[in-house]
Amino acid sequence: MVKEFPASPLEKIAREAGKPVGVDRVSASAAKELRNILLEISDKVALDSVAVAHHAGRVTIKREDIVLAVRK
Repeated sequence: MVKEFPASPLEKIAREAGKPVGVDRVSASAAKELRNILLEISDKVALDSVAVAHHAGRVTIKREDIVLAVRK
């Protein structure tokens, strides 16, 4: 599974989320930790989506599979 992607978009997301409460800066370590947590979550969602598609007798993961995997 993918283990790396840029942290800069996550810094931007965190800054935008923090604006309403006055947070202006995001540390590099915070952005890296957010990336690690999102990778863990996405790995689990991907694996669960595969299981849902397999249960439905398909080899293609569909949007609905991901929705079901997240709700689970």
